[in-house]
Amino acid sequence: MSESASLVCKPLVRVTSEGSVWRVTLDRPSTGNAVSRDMVDALNAALDKCEEGDARVVMLAGEGKHFCTGFDLSNLAEETDDSLLARFARIEMLLQRVHRAKFITIAVAHGRTVGAGADLFAACQHRLAAPDTTFSFPGARGFGLVLGTRRLVSLVGRVQARHWIEGATTISVTEALLHGLATGELRQALTTSECQRLINEEHASDDLLLRSAIEGNSQADDAHDLAALVSSAARKGLKQRIETYVEQSLKKRHAGSHPA
Repeated sequence: MSESASLVCKPLVRVTSEGSVWRVTLDRPSTGNAVSRDMVDALNAALDKCEEGDARVVMLAGEGKHFCTGFDLSNLAEETDDSLLARFARIEMLLQRVHRAKFITIAVAHGRTVGAGADLFAACQHRLAAPDTTFSFPGARGFGLVLGTRRLVSLVGRVQARHWIEGATTISVTEALLHGLATGELRQALTTSECQRLINEEHASDDLLLRSAIEGNSQADDAHDLAALVSSAARKGLKQRIETYVEQSLKKRHAGSHPA
């Protein structure tokens, strides 16, 4: 790949291209690629680049040990209920953009893929996971937030999605493959030639027509998803619920590392 083909949107995300195949890499490894305000901006800028460059395939990956560990809570003390609601709404809009993209999307997950990270994975057409990947959707049980639920249901079915969400279950690659959350297991790096094979096997224009026919209520569905998210996030005490969730999670983690 030539140096000129590498386009840096922001330090938080790396964007590279080789022909019609583009790679978007979340690059906050010190935070597990957690989704901050700036990360959302960087991902939207990356998608702008892909659209302007006439990408046919866009692969989403994460730098470091994990694909994406979810919503960034590092500055929670500075947040308000309103600012948190706005951040979640912008994440939902980003997920909708990825899900409705005019190019083929491939998510390549590894390590922990949690919350908004798992939702980003689920929003893509092709969803590949390394053997060490684990998934979880803790938002609904943890702090009463509805994010990405309909998209997950469309992949794995209502019963399975409810089981995973209500139980805040940790999902293995085997389970993800069995139920359709993941479409394939990846044991080595995905090459550009393999991405190109997907283009050859799957004509993007025809696929978009088919998706449009299948998802005839896409605009109404997206509006419903955003409304459901806002309704769940707008309930008084969002910040307090998240703080309680973080505190309980830390206690569980500490108890697990110091067994009685």
